[in-house]
Amino acid sequence: MTENKGYLRKPEWLKIRLPGGKAFAKVDTLVNQHQLHTICTSGNCPNHADCWERGTATLMILGNICTRSCKFCNVNSGKPLPLDWSEPLKVAQTVRDLQLKHCVLTSVDRDYLTDGGSELWAETIRQIKSLNPGTTIEGLIPDFDGKIEHIHKIIDAAPEVISHNLETVRRLTPNIRSRAKYETSLRVVEYVAQSGLTAKSGIMLGLGETEEEILVTMDDLRRVGCKVFTIGQYLQPTRKNYPVQEYITPEKFQEYKTAGLQKGFKYVESGPLVRSSYKAEKHIPNRINVSLFSDPGKNSKNNL
Repeated sequence: MTENKGYLRKPEWLKIRLPGGKAFAKVDTLVNQHQLHTICTSGNCPNHADCWERGTATLMILGNICTRSCKFCNVNSGKPLPLDWSEPLKVAQTVRDLQLKHCVLTSVDRDYLTDGGSELWAETIRQIKSLNPGTTIEGLIPDFDGKIEHIHKIIDAAPEVISHNLETVRRLTPNIRSRAKYETSLRVVEYVAQSGLTAKSGIMLGLGETEEEILVTMDDLRRVGCKVFTIGQYLQPTRKNYPVQEYITPEKFQEYKTAGLQKGFKYVESGPLVRSSYKAEKHIPNRINVSLFSDPGKNSKNNL
């Protein structure tokens, strides 16, 4: 991989549309109305426009201030506000109002909490399922310092998919991630896989990793039972974040997708603008070509 000698200009294939449209406005209004946060905005996601115009968003719980300060991340770090125990119901109501058939949840880290925020995580999943019994859920969880009792609370709440990202290869982890350890993240993915739920993970490219390291990371994830793998281009959110070392071509991303499928992943999403929650509805077990949204023509409480 090439060494970064200054700011790299984005190639043509990374041009991103500006947000807009009626569906985008609806999501924006509802998120603001319920005083919620999304990783779409807090994380400066390049798929912000596409996902919101499709009427879906990755909702971020436990507030929007993280106790960690990973060098790749644009989420604010510092001392969070107290937990908001009305948040689970507000999230469930937003899912209902958006008529989502699939919901992705993520969160900041709250390392100072005794349970790391896992009980609020579990309560949010329960509230969504109670108010939206037809909605499937993916939880993109923190590592909870590898404490199994916290992860088990989320497993017991029974989302259809639990995702935890490695973010990068083993060698770069200490430089890129705050507090998180490569082996700890592997153990989290393994514990999820052993529970019988679909285990998912992802990494970013362009941080200085080698092709061999990427392939070894795939092997590590397959060894612990990971079924879904996402690979996307790292985009430096601000000048203060870790600099991009290289922009990977779409053709190379396709090669990694082929390699991942050959290694046994059930799904591999690989492309410059792929993020862990992008089109996540495709990764639900036994789910075939269903709409993201409820059918408003049916008189059912599942289709509010």
